[in-house]
Amino acid sequence: MKIDILTIFPDFFRGPLDYGIVRRAREAGLVEINIHDLRAFTKDKHRSVDDRPFGGGEGMVLKPEPIFECLESFGDVASRELRLSAGAKQSVILLSAQGRRLDQSLAVALSGLDQIVLICGRYEGVDERISKHLADREVSIGDYVLSGGELGAAVILDTVARLIPGAVGNQASTRQESFTETRTESLAANMELAGDGPSSTCVSGGLLDYPHYTRPADFRGMRVPEVLMNGNHDQIRSWRRKTALEKTLRNRPDLLERIALSAEDKELLAQIKRAQIDGKN
Repeated sequence: MKIDILTIFPDFFRGPLDYGIVRRAREAGLVEINIHDLRAFTKDKHRSVDDRPFGGGEGMVLKPEPIFECLESFGDVASRELRLSAGAKQSVILLSAQGRRLDQSLAVALSGLDQIVLICGRYEGVDERISKHLADREVSIGDYVLSGGELGAAVILDTVARLIPGAVGNQASTRQESFTETRTESLAANMELAGDGPSSTCVSGGLLDYPHYTRPADFRGMRVPEVLMNGNHDQIRSWRRKTALEKTLRNRPDLLERIALSAEDKELLAQIKRAQIDGKN
């Protein structure tokens, strides 16, 4: 995969590119990441990338010329019309607070492309002609406003890179994480999707992840739940699923409305809710 990032702060990416999975993916040749300084595509002595918007208003807006000319300099990016067609393997993404919110399903879709271009917005935004005639999609990493798109680009970089086959040591682990939506009808089906993982592991199925514990078993009086140490994988699997449901109900109940719950999941949820009611009485 090839990822190109257009920014006015190229040095920002020194950190995100040099650590963890992104670094390993680069070193293994799984992903090629190029950072492009938009100021290199300006023509005035001040290297201006922004200007005041027509019609007035507060703040400055990124100009179209440097962004269009930077992208055109690649020579290998298809037209917007082709990129919007079915089966296209490229995408030019504008990081924008007005864009579609990044989620795991979008990350999975992007990881299957051959090339991604990330345009980092700044100031009050970008000239509308960039989103209307250049980018084929707009993406936001959350319902809040950042100073620019660089942080968002770094998030997309990490989220997508770790899904590229070979980037993560145990690729099965990427199917067992929070927000990984796998339609399951039972814990047995969860197990089949887990592949070669431990027999007590179940994929999230779109839930938040279950709690994790490591040694020591007793840390300052805080003990690891006994069920995790008794060697009974059926009990461990059930406990993990129940605690994942419990955490999701507590922190992100909206997720429960978006996924298919098995009959066993529904019974576990009913137990959790009854326990909550009993605890309040």
